[in-house]
Amino acid sequence: MMDPIPSLPIELPPLGEHGPRRARALMIQGTASDVGKSLVVAGLCRAYTRRGLVVRPFKAQNMSNNAAVTSDSDAPVGPDGTRPRGEIGRAQALQARACGVAPSIHMNPVLLKPQSNVGSQVVLRGRVLGNWPARIYHQLRPSLMPAVLDSFARLCAEADLVLVEGAGSGAEIYLRHCDITNMHFAERADVPVIVLGDLDKGGTMAALVGTWLLLDQADRERVVGYIVNKFRGDFSLFEPACETITRITGWPFRGVVHWFEGASSLPAEDSLALERPAEGQGGTLRIAVPRLSRVANFDDLDPLAAEPGVDLRWIQPGQVIPAETDVVILPGSKATRADLEVLRRQGWDIDILAHVRRGGRVVGICGGFQMLGRVVRDPQGIEGTPGETAGLGLLDLETTIGPEKRLAEIDALDLVSGCRVKGYEMHMGQTTSLGPARPWLRLQDAGGRIHPEGAISADGRVMGCYVHGIFGADGFRAHWLRQLGIEAARLDFESRIESALDALADHLASCLDLDALLTLAR
Repeated sequence: MMDPIPSLPIELPPLGEHGPRRARALMIQGTASDVGKSLVVAGLCRAYTRRGLVVRPFKAQNMSNNAAVTSDSDAPVGPDGTRPRGEIGRAQALQARACGVAPSIHMNPVLLKPQSNVGSQVVLRGRVLGNWPARIYHQLRPSLMPAVLDSFARLCAEADLVLVEGAGSGAEIYLRHCDITNMHFAERADVPVIVLGDLDKGGTMAALVGTWLLLDQADRERVVGYIVNKFRGDFSLFEPACETITRITGWPFRGVVHWFEGASSLPAEDSLALERPAEGQGGTLRIAVPRLSRVANFDDLDPLAAEPGVDLRWIQPGQVIPAETDVVILPGSKATRADLEVLRRQGWDIDILAHVRRGGRVVGICGGFQMLGRVVRDPQGIEGTPGETAGLGLLDLETTIGPEKRLAEIDALDLVSGCRVKGYEMHMGQTTSLGPARPWLRLQDAGGRIHPEGAISADGRVMGCYVHGIFGADGFRAHWLRQLGIEAARLDFESRIESALDALADHLASCLDLDALLTLAR
């Protein structure tokens, strides 16, 4: 018996109300996940924006627990007359930044946030629809196409060029009947496609020819060429392979993107990045970060990893937290109770408690903050099976997961450190102190109102808060590191990202014929 298809709690405007399509559009699909689609689109966004074009990024559906807050949302206006904020994938937020504009829900109308191996929270245009297993979502997905096309039309009405990113592989033909983000979307939106192959993975020729082989004739004809990405070495050795690919598929070769060393300076979207060697190893301050199964918004730690004095290491499953660690950081999680169980299964809870007894420090961000308390309750089963899970008991607080998601941008003065803090909140739990209130931060907003944030232990060695991005504030990061005995580098983290985007745009301009690609867009 089929599960009932959930109804959509949203009404969409007719597609025609946005007027005639103004923008050209070009879609970058891949032969697999993690082939570099997001970075290529980000670099092209910056490159064409610098040419004076109004550029917008678009990805119909993204699956990621790394998300960013937007100022717009399709959620209903609240009692106070304000509209709640929305969220999109971190990659589309970076691409928006490359275009010099604020992120919008229409750049990534469907966001899937995995909460288990078989299910995800589904966010439609900034609004949480529910938590469903994959089989239910596949039934639901075709009904989301009007929202996807509407968001795409909105971007096309305001831009000269819309750069569209596909998801995973564009040749998953068994999913085409319910596809909203690859070839079915390209057909409905009438967008030409470039296929991106990843030479660093190996098997590029087989992946590109295999993609062609699986597509039907109409989809093959929609492809206007292919690009080889992440190449290292002498490309002349691979040129015969390109000749073979073009001879078999008929797809023109549109260029090779050589390995871009600056990619590590940009936020990663996929948690696969955490399985690679981390930047920032070799410093005197040793920070360990357990690799949780549902880790979320892990780019919170990029500013610390960029500090020369910091040795930041992700602790993989099966590894112990080293005894010489100075600070353990528990990052965000999309399923706090499930990741508490992961901590215990790996023995990391014992490592952390021993670390604290030795005088070490512990920091929790968002879900990691919730784990530091006495208990995490989920009576409605928002993140999994209803119930409660004991926390680490390092802070005197408790958390209850509820259906309301808090999405907020933070730009305030922290009266404790005297530094300005910028970041965002994105969580569904409410945390309550069980003892004397000892906030880690005291945030003063533009109106002079003071908001206590987070908690800190009586001895000052365990602390946590809900503010994502807190270490991206250069002054605050320097103050925090100084308390731990090291001086921060003169690092402007935001400028570092801007410089990396400019370098990426320059790199693509040197590798590809940007005029020819613009001509292919329609």
